[in-house]
Amino acid sequence: MRTPIQLIALMAAIGATWASSGDRSPEFENCLTRCNEARCSPSHRVSLSIPLRLTRWTCEDNCKYTCMRDITARNIRLGDRVHQYYGKWPFVRLLGVQEPASVAFSLLNFWAHVRGLGRVRREIPDSHPMKTYYILWSFTGLNAWTWSAVFHTRDWPMTEKLDYFSAALTIFYALYYTVIRLFHLYPISRRHKLTLSTPDTPPEGSLTHKVWSLLCILLYLGHISYLTLLPRFDYTYNIVFNMVVGLTHNALWLLYSFPARVSVFRRFPSRAETYRPAFVTKAGVLVVFTTAASALELFDFPPVASVIDAHSLWHLATAPLAVLWYDFLVEDARDESWRAHTA
Repeated sequence: MRTPIQLIALMAAIGATWASSGDRSPEFENCLTRCNEARCSPSHRVSLSIPLRLTRWTCEDNCKYTCMRDITARNIRLGDRVHQYYGKWPFVRLLGVQEPASVAFSLLNFWAHVRGLGRVRREIPDSHPMKTYYILWSFTGLNAWTWSAVFHTRDWPMTEKLDYFSAALTIFYALYYTVIRLFHLYPISRRHKLTLSTPDTPPEGSLTHKVWSLLCILLYLGHISYLTLLPRFDYTYNIVFNMVVGLTHNALWLLYSFPARVSVFRRFPSRAETYRPAFVTKAGVLVVFTTAASALELFDFPPVASVIDAHSLWHLATAPLAVLWYDFLVEDARDESWRAHTA
Protein backbone atom coordinates (compact mmCIF):
# COMPACT_ATOMS: atom_id res chain seq x y z
CA MET A 1 0.00 0.00 0.00
CA ARG A 2 1.11 3.52 -0.61
CA THR A 3 -0.48 6.20 1.57
CA PRO A 4 0.38 9.87 1.92
CA ILE A 5 0.88 10.02 5.67
CA GLN A 6 4.64 9.84 5.15
CA LEU A 7 4.42 13.29 3.56
CA ILE A 8 3.75 14.83 6.97
CA ALA A 9 7.47 14.90 7.58
CA LEU A 10 7.99 17.02 4.50
CA MET A 11 6.07 19.92 6.03
CA ALA A 12 9.02 20.65 8.27
CA ALA A 13 11.42 20.38 5.37
CA ILE A 14 9.73 22.37 2.62
CA GLY A 15 12.16 25.22 2.99
CA ALA A 16 15.04 22.79 2.66
CA THR A 17 13.78 21.70 -0.73
CA TRP A 18 15.37 24.73 -2.33
CA ALA A 19 18.41 25.16 -0.06
CA SER A 20 19.97 23.32 2.87
CA SER A 21 22.73 24.01 5.35
CA GLY A 22 25.24 22.00 3.33
CA ASP A 23 24.89 23.71 -0.04
CA ARG A 24 24.67 27.15 1.63
CA SER A 25 28.01 26.74 3.42
CA PRO A 26 31.02 28.76 2.15
CA GLU A 27 33.10 25.58 2.30
CA PHE A 28 30.83 23.82 -0.20
CA GLU A 29 30.61 26.87 -2.45
CA ASN A 30 34.41 27.22 -2.54
CA CYS A 31 34.86 23.52 -3.28
CA LEU A 32 32.28 23.75 -6.06
CA THR A 33 34.02 26.74 -7.63
CA ARG A 34 37.42 25.00 -7.59
CA CYS A 35 36.00 21.77 -8.99
CA ASN A 36 34.16 23.48 -11.84
CA GLU A 37 37.26 25.43 -12.80
CA ALA A 38 39.48 22.35 -12.68
CA ARG A 39 37.15 19.80 -14.31
CA CYS A 40 34.35 21.54 -16.18
CA SER A 41 35.96 24.43 -18.03
CA PRO A 42 36.04 24.07 -21.84
CA SER A 43 39.79 23.51 -21.81
CA HIS A 44 39.86 21.06 -18.88
CA ARG A 45 36.56 19.17 -19.13
CA VAL A 46 36.88 15.72 -17.58
CA SER A 47 35.04 12.86 -19.28
CA LEU A 48 32.48 11.07 -17.09
CA SER A 49 32.09 7.30 -16.81
CA ILE A 50 29.52 5.44 -18.89
CA PRO A 51 27.10 4.84 -15.95
CA LEU A 52 27.13 8.57 -15.15
CA ARG A 53 26.51 9.51 -18.76
CA LEU A 54 23.67 6.98 -19.01
CA THR A 55 22.00 8.47 -15.93
CA ARG A 56 22.45 11.99 -17.35
CA TRP A 57 24.98 13.38 -14.90
CA THR A 58 26.73 16.55 -16.06
CA CYS A 59 30.21 17.66 -15.10
CA GLU A 60 28.68 20.31 -12.84
CA ASP A 61 26.41 17.72 -11.20
CA ASN A 62 29.41 15.50 -10.60
CA CYS A 63 31.27 18.37 -8.93
CA LYS A 64 28.34 18.92 -6.58
CA TYR A 65 28.36 15.23 -5.68
CA THR A 66 32.16 15.10 -5.23
CA CYS A 67 32.25 18.14 -2.97
CA MET A 68 29.28 16.90 -0.97
CA ARG A 69 30.83 13.48 -0.41
CA ASP A 70 34.30 14.87 0.42
CA ILE A 71 32.93 17.27 3.03
CA THR A 72 30.59 14.62 4.46
CA ALA A 73 33.38 12.03 4.74
CA ARG A 74 35.52 14.53 6.62
CA ASN A 75 32.64 15.49 8.94
CA ILE A 76 31.98 11.83 9.77
CA ARG A 77 35.67 11.24 10.42
CA LEU A 78 35.81 14.22 12.80
CA GLY A 79 32.49 13.41 14.46
CA ASP A 80 30.88 16.59 13.14
CA ARG A 81 27.29 17.06 12.00
CA VAL A 82 26.22 15.60 8.66
CA HIS A 83 24.48 18.24 6.55
CA GLN A 84 21.82 18.00 3.88
CA TYR A 85 22.45 19.33 0.38
CA TYR A 86 19.66 20.70 -1.80
CA GLY A 87 17.09 19.18 0.54
CA LYS A 88 18.58 15.68 0.56
CA TRP A 89 21.00 13.67 2.64
CA PRO A 90 24.45 13.03 1.10
CA PHE A 91 23.90 9.48 -0.16
CA VAL A 92 26.59 7.42 -1.80
CA ARG A 93 25.56 6.89 -5.41
CA LEU A 94 25.80 3.55 -7.17
CA LEU A 95 26.34 3.42 -10.93
CA GLY A 96 24.87 6.89 -11.22
CA VAL A 97 21.88 6.14 -8.95
CA GLN A 98 21.47 8.92 -6.38
CA GLU A 99 19.59 6.94 -3.72
CA PRO A 100 20.31 3.22 -4.24
CA ALA A 101 18.31 1.95 -1.25
CA SER A 102 15.15 3.88 -2.15
CA VAL A 103 15.42 2.68 -5.74
CA ALA A 104 15.88 -0.94 -4.66
CA PHE A 105 12.94 -0.80 -2.24
CA SER A 106 10.76 0.96 -4.83
CA LEU A 107 11.44 -1.96 -7.16
CA LEU A 108 10.54 -4.31 -4.31
CA ASN A 109 7.16 -2.58 -4.09
CA PHE A 110 6.85 -2.89 -7.88
CA TRP A 111 7.34 -6.64 -7.48
CA ALA A 112 4.66 -6.71 -4.74
CA HIS A 113 2.17 -5.21 -7.19
CA VAL A 114 3.22 -7.62 -9.94
CA ARG A 115 2.59 -10.50 -7.53
CA GLY A 116 -0.69 -9.00 -6.38
CA LEU A 117 -1.88 -8.42 -9.93
CA GLY A 118 -1.19 -12.06 -10.71
CA ARG A 119 -3.25 -13.18 -7.71
CA VAL A 120 -6.17 -10.93 -8.65
CA ARG A 121 -6.18 -12.25 -12.20
CA ARG A 122 -5.90 -15.90 -11.18
CA GLU A 123 -8.02 -16.11 -8.05
CA ILE A 124 -10.87 -13.64 -8.47
CA PRO A 125 -13.57 -14.80 -10.94
CA ASP A 126 -13.84 -12.74 -14.12
CA SER A 127 -17.49 -12.08 -13.33
CA HIS A 128 -16.70 -10.50 -9.96
CA PRO A 129 -17.80 -6.83 -10.03
CA MET A 130 -14.62 -5.60 -8.31
CA LYS A 131 -12.03 -7.49 -10.35
CA THR A 132 -11.55 -4.81 -12.99
CA TYR A 133 -11.17 -2.11 -10.32
CA TYR A 134 -8.47 -4.08 -8.52
CA ILE A 135 -6.60 -4.74 -11.76
CA LEU A 136 -6.62 -1.05 -12.63
CA TRP A 137 -5.39 -0.20 -9.13
CA SER A 138 -2.53 -2.66 -9.62
CA PHE A 139 -1.47 -0.81 -12.75
CA THR A 140 -1.58 2.54 -10.95
CA GLY A 141 0.69 0.99 -8.32
CA LEU A 142 3.10 -0.36 -10.93
CA ASN A 143 3.22 3.08 -12.54
CA ALA A 144 3.76 4.84 -9.20
CA TRP A 145 6.63 2.63 -8.08
CA THR A 146 8.26 2.87 -11.50
CA TRP A 147 8.39 6.64 -11.25
CA SER A 148 9.46 6.40 -7.62
CA ALA A 149 12.48 4.38 -8.75
CA VAL A 150 13.19 6.86 -11.57
CA PHE A 151 12.90 9.86 -9.23
CA HIS A 152 15.27 8.35 -6.68
CA THR A 153 17.66 7.48 -9.47
CA ARG A 154 17.85 11.08 -10.67
CA ASP A 155 16.07 13.92 -8.90
CA TRP A 156 14.90 16.42 -11.50
CA PRO A 157 11.79 18.67 -11.46
CA MET A 158 10.16 16.48 -14.10
CA THR A 159 10.87 13.16 -12.35
CA GLU A 160 9.71 14.71 -9.07
CA LYS A 161 6.36 15.71 -10.59
CA LEU A 162 5.90 12.30 -12.23
CA ASP A 163 6.60 10.62 -8.90
CA TYR A 164 4.19 12.87 -6.98
CA PHE A 165 1.42 12.72 -9.60
CA SER A 166 1.69 8.95 -9.95
CA ALA A 167 1.60 8.47 -6.17
CA ALA A 168 -1.45 10.74 -5.95
CA LEU A 169 -3.17 8.71 -8.68
CA THR A 170 -2.61 5.48 -6.76
CA ILE A 171 -3.90 6.99 -3.52
CA PHE A 172 -6.89 8.60 -5.18
CA TYR A 173 -7.79 5.48 -7.15
CA ALA A 174 -7.61 3.45 -3.92
CA LEU A 175 -10.23 5.77 -2.43
CA TYR A 176 -12.27 5.51 -5.64
CA TYR A 177 -12.49 1.71 -5.61
CA THR A 178 -12.94 1.63 -1.82
CA VAL A 179 -16.10 3.74 -2.02
CA ILE A 180 -17.39 1.57 -4.88
CA ARG A 181 -16.63 -1.62 -2.93
CA LEU A 182 -17.96 -0.59 0.48
CA PHE A 183 -21.09 1.18 -0.71
CA HIS A 184 -21.78 -1.35 -3.49
CA LEU A 185 -21.75 1.19 -6.30
CA TYR A 186 -20.38 -1.26 -8.88
CA PRO A 187 -22.64 -1.82 -11.87
CA ILE A 188 -24.36 -5.21 -11.84
CA SER A 189 -24.43 -7.22 -15.05
CA ARG A 190 -27.86 -7.80 -16.49
CA ARG A 191 -27.85 -11.56 -15.82
CA HIS A 192 -27.34 -10.95 -12.08
CA LYS A 193 -30.07 -8.37 -11.56
CA LEU A 194 -32.71 -10.96 -10.68
CA THR A 195 -30.45 -12.91 -8.31
CA LEU A 196 -29.37 -9.88 -6.31
CA SER A 197 -31.88 -7.68 -4.59
CA THR A 198 -30.07 -5.86 -1.81
CA PRO A 199 -31.05 -2.23 -1.26
CA ASP A 200 -27.38 -1.17 -1.31
CA THR A 201 -26.65 -2.32 -4.83
CA PRO A 202 -27.46 0.06 -7.69
CA PRO A 203 -28.77 -1.02 -11.08
CA GLU A 204 -26.42 -1.39 -14.01
CA GLY A 205 -24.80 1.93 -14.93
CA SER A 206 -26.31 3.72 -11.90
CA LEU A 207 -26.25 7.50 -11.71
CA THR A 208 -24.42 7.35 -8.35
CA HIS A 209 -21.59 5.32 -9.88
CA LYS A 210 -21.29 7.70 -12.83
CA VAL A 211 -21.31 10.80 -10.64
CA TRP A 212 -18.67 9.35 -8.29
CA SER A 213 -16.46 8.37 -11.24
CA LEU A 214 -16.78 11.79 -12.89
CA LEU A 215 -16.13 13.58 -9.60
CA CYS A 216 -12.93 11.60 -9.01
CA ILE A 217 -11.68 12.26 -12.54
CA LEU A 218 -12.32 15.99 -12.25
CA LEU A 219 -10.73 16.23 -8.79
CA TYR A 220 -7.57 14.44 -9.90
CA LEU A 221 -7.25 16.46 -13.11
CA GLY A 222 -7.80 19.63 -11.11
CA HIS A 223 -5.13 18.54 -8.63
CA ILE A 224 -2.40 17.97 -11.20
CA SER A 225 -3.44 21.02 -13.25
CA TYR A 226 -3.12 23.28 -10.20
CA LEU A 227 0.34 21.93 -9.35
CA THR A 228 1.49 22.09 -12.97
CA LEU A 229 0.32 25.61 -13.79
CA LEU A 230 1.72 27.29 -10.67
CA PRO A 231 5.03 29.16 -11.02
CA ARG A 232 6.38 27.09 -8.10
CA PHE A 233 5.30 23.63 -6.97
CA ASP A 234 2.94 23.95 -3.98
CA TYR A 235 4.34 21.30 -1.64
CA THR A 236 2.03 22.23 1.23
CA TYR A 237 -1.11 21.85 -0.88
CA ASN A 238 0.18 18.55 -2.29
CA ILE A 239 0.72 17.23 1.24
CA VAL A 240 -2.73 18.30 2.43
CA PHE A 241 -4.48 16.87 -0.63
CA ASN A 242 -2.83 13.48 -0.27
CA MET A 243 -3.36 13.39 3.48
CA VAL A 244 -7.09 14.08 3.17
CA VAL A 245 -7.53 11.42 0.48
CA GLY A 246 -5.39 8.84 2.26
CA LEU A 247 -6.92 9.35 5.69
CA THR A 248 -10.42 9.09 4.20
CA HIS A 249 -9.42 5.81 2.56
CA ASN A 250 -8.02 4.50 5.85
CA ALA A 251 -11.08 5.58 7.83
CA LEU A 252 -13.44 3.73 5.48
CA TRP A 253 -11.54 0.46 5.83
CA LEU A 254 -11.42 0.90 9.60
CA LEU A 255 -15.20 1.22 9.57
CA TYR A 256 -15.35 -1.92 7.45
CA SER A 257 -13.36 -3.83 10.08
CA PHE A 258 -15.49 -2.76 13.07
CA PRO A 259 -17.11 -5.50 15.20
CA ALA A 260 -20.50 -6.75 14.05
CA ARG A 261 -22.36 -5.08 16.91
CA VAL A 262 -21.25 -1.63 15.71
CA SER A 263 -21.38 -2.24 11.96
CA VAL A 264 -21.86 0.94 9.96
CA PHE A 265 -22.87 -0.50 6.59
CA ARG A 266 -23.47 -3.81 4.90
CA ARG A 267 -20.03 -5.26 4.20
CA PHE A 268 -21.19 -7.87 1.72
CA PRO A 269 -24.10 -8.03 -0.72
CA SER A 270 -27.02 -10.30 0.13
CA ARG A 271 -25.98 -10.43 3.79
CA ALA A 272 -27.07 -8.59 6.91
CA GLU A 273 -25.00 -5.70 8.26
CA THR A 274 -23.83 -7.90 11.11
CA TYR A 275 -22.28 -10.50 8.77
CA ARG A 276 -18.58 -10.39 9.58
CA PRO A 277 -16.17 -13.17 8.56
CA ALA A 278 -12.93 -13.40 10.51
CA PHE A 279 -10.68 -12.00 7.76
CA VAL A 280 -12.45 -8.60 7.96
CA THR A 281 -10.17 -7.73 10.88
CA LYS A 282 -7.17 -7.78 8.52
CA ALA A 283 -8.28 -4.54 6.86
CA GLY A 284 -8.12 -2.58 10.10
CA VAL A 285 -4.84 -4.18 11.15
CA LEU A 286 -3.19 -3.42 7.81
CA VAL A 287 -4.37 0.19 7.89
CA VAL A 288 -2.89 0.60 11.38
CA PHE A 289 0.41 -1.01 10.34
CA THR A 290 0.59 1.16 7.23
CA THR A 291 0.10 4.27 9.33
CA ALA A 292 2.77 3.08 11.75
CA ALA A 293 5.18 2.38 8.90
CA SER A 294 4.55 5.85 7.54
CA ALA A 295 5.64 7.28 10.88
CA LEU A 296 9.18 6.31 9.90
CA GLU A 297 9.24 9.53 7.89
CA LEU A 298 8.94 11.50 11.12
CA PHE A 299 12.28 10.11 12.35
CA ASP A 300 14.51 11.71 9.77
CA PHE A 301 18.18 10.88 10.35
CA PRO A 302 21.44 10.90 8.36
CA PRO A 303 21.67 7.77 6.23
CA VAL A 304 23.32 4.76 7.81
CA ALA A 305 26.45 3.89 5.81
CA SER A 306 25.40 6.82 3.59
CA VAL A 307 22.74 4.55 2.04
CA ILE A 308 19.81 3.73 4.38
CA ASP A 309 17.62 6.58 5.65
CA ALA A 310 14.09 6.80 7.08
CA HIS A 311 12.49 7.33 3.68
CA SER A 312 14.09 4.22 2.22
CA LEU A 313 13.01 2.22 5.29
CA TRP A 314 9.44 3.39 4.69
CA HIS A 315 9.68 2.05 1.13
CA LEU A 316 10.98 -1.22 2.55
CA ALA A 317 8.09 -1.47 5.03
CA THR A 318 5.36 -0.86 2.44
CA ALA A 319 6.33 -3.81 0.22
CA PRO A 320 5.20 -6.62 2.58
CA LEU A 321 2.13 -4.54 3.48
CA ALA A 322 1.20 -4.40 -0.20
CA VAL A 323 1.52 -8.19 -0.44
CA LEU A 324 -0.77 -8.61 2.59
CA TRP A 325 -3.27 -6.08 1.23
CA TYR A 326 -3.62 -8.03 -2.00
CA ASP A 327 -4.10 -11.18 0.04
CA PHE A 328 -6.92 -9.43 1.89
CA LEU A 329 -8.57 -8.11 -1.30
CA VAL A 330 -8.56 -11.60 -2.82
CA GLU A 331 -9.96 -13.14 0.36
CA ASP A 332 -12.65 -10.46 0.55
CA ALA A 333 -13.60 -10.99 -3.10
CA ARG A 334 -13.85 -14.78 -2.70
CA ASP A 335 -16.25 -14.65 0.24
CA GLU A 336 -19.32 -16.82 -0.28
CA SER A 337 -21.65 -13.84 -0.11
CA TRP A 338 -20.45 -12.74 -3.58
CA ARG A 339 -21.80 -15.93 -5.17
CA ALA A 340 -24.81 -14.17 -6.67
CA HIS A 341 -22.40 -11.92 -8.58
CA THR A 342 -19.92 -14.55 -9.70
CA ALA A 343 -22.06 -17.58 -10.42
